Order: sequence, then C-alpha cells, then structure tokens
Amino acid sequence: MASILIIDDDPVIRALVSSSLEAQGHTVIEAADGQAGVKAFDGARIELVVTDIVMPVQEGIETIGAIRRLSPTVPILAISGSRTVGRYGDYLHAAAVLGATATLPKPFSAESLIEMIDELLPPRK
Repeated sequence: MASILIIDDDPVIRALVSSSLEAQGHTVIEAADGQAGVKAFDGARIELVVTDIVMPVQEGIETIGAIRRLSPTVPILAISGSRTVGRYGDYLHAAAVLGATATLPKPFSAESLIEMIDELLPPRK
C-alpha cells in the first residue's frame, strides 16, 4: 500500500488518522507541525500527504507550498476544522487554490477519510 505523511498538531487527530490508514495497510509517518512535515517529506518516499491548515510553527498553507516546490505531483489532502476566514480567505478554499489536491473539513468520519485517500492514490497494479 502507500506511504502517507500525516501533519497535524493535534496528537489525537494524528492517532485517529494514522490508525484508520494503517488498518487499510498503509504506512504512516507523522509530524506535529508543517516544518517537521516538510523535513519528513523531503527525507522519505511519500505517496500522499494529509495536512492540517491551522498549526503552530508552520501553518498548512505554507506547508503545502513547500511540499509543492519539492514535488508538484504528490497528492495533498488539506484538512481543517476552522471555518474562520484568514488572510487567504476560507482556509480550505485557499489550500485548494495554493496546491492542495483535495480538502476535507473536520470533523470527518474514518470512512470519508479512507474514501478520499482511495480517490487520491493512483490505482495499484
């Protein structure tokens, strides 16, 4: 299965997403903020990134840009529970405009997460 990077400052969200994806046979790497996520991405063969938007140290919008510079084709799923309009407008809309392949608002079910991941990953041979 795929190697997936989860970037979220909430350890509970990281654990829930990781366990859901590992149950599907995926390998998961976790990072607690965008800066750590970009370092992890740059040092591994990641096939998909799931990133939160609102995080300390480095937010998801900046993280998406950094990952896009490293790999213009890796699928990026932006997740956020914030409905706040930031300096970029709605966070998930801004994430899509700035390079996220897809977005998923929090809270989401494990089923909707897995369905989205399956849509974003290329078919396995």
